[in-house]
Amino acid sequence: MKSRSMTMKVIVLIIFQIAGTIVAPTNINAWSEKEAWIKFANIDGLTINGGGQIDGQGSVWWNACTDKALHFQNCNGLQLSKLSHLNSPKNHISISGCNKVYISDLRIFAPEDSPNTDGIDIAHSSNVRVLNTVMETGDDCIAINDGSSYINISGIACGPGHGISIGSLGKDGAYNTVEEIHVSNCTFTGTQNAARIKTWQSAVKVSDVTFRNVRGTSADELAIDLVCSDSIGCTNISLQQINITSAIPGKKTYCRCNNAHGITKSTNPIVPCLSQ
Repeated sequence: MKSRSMTMKVIVLIIFQIAGTIVAPTNINAWSEKEAWIKFANIDGLTINGGGQIDGQGSVWWNACTDKALHFQNCNGLQLSKLSHLNSPKNHISISGCNKVYISDLRIFAPEDSPNTDGIDIAHSSNVRVLNTVMETGDDCIAINDGSSYINISGIACGPGHGISIGSLGKDGAYNTVEEIHVSNCTFTGTQNAARIKTWQSAVKVSDVTFRNVRGTSADELAIDLVCSDSIGCTNISLQQINITSAIPGKKTYCRCNNAHGITKSTNPIVPCLSQ
């Protein structure tokens, strides 16, 4: 299937069912736009489900500078559920400029060494829920980027991959904000990190972030990485009931912070660098 784009002016309650398998082309010239393979834009009330599969044929595209496999732009009231996503050319699912999004019961798979194959990327969006999803990727399971707020993530099985990340933010001196991000009841298996905030040294404001009841193993000894900008920093960070051990026998996990402020309760590794 060649790249497809659906753009409409505020249409209410569209149900798009994928019952079979959608397979990306293996000919690089067949994907001329190289921005998004499947794109939905400016559609309110869109539902996509059906139990089918989206196969991005990733290995053909990983060196071709392509972008998202499935991209949603300005789709309010979006519901995405019960699909499998394989081997995206880059990030599997991209959510941008959307409000009131519900994502659940997905299965996302790409090899551990596949480049930039994020599971779900969220930017400039609010009131997003991501629930009960399995992700094995070569990059972030979920990446939360600039302009995101009121994001609730729960019941995620992540690994391998880079965990659940906020950022990166503030590249080239940009002013970025992220707030009200809540992650709970998630498991990590051999991920590079579990909880991560990554910012460039610029005017980046991250606030009201919670990781609660998060468990599993880290392939890297650095399990919790909270690197905030020197100028503004991160505030109201809450880490509760976290237990991330090393996947390497005999090794202990540790945390790293920079200008991060908040509270911790019952965390392994302990996070003494998170100050109030």
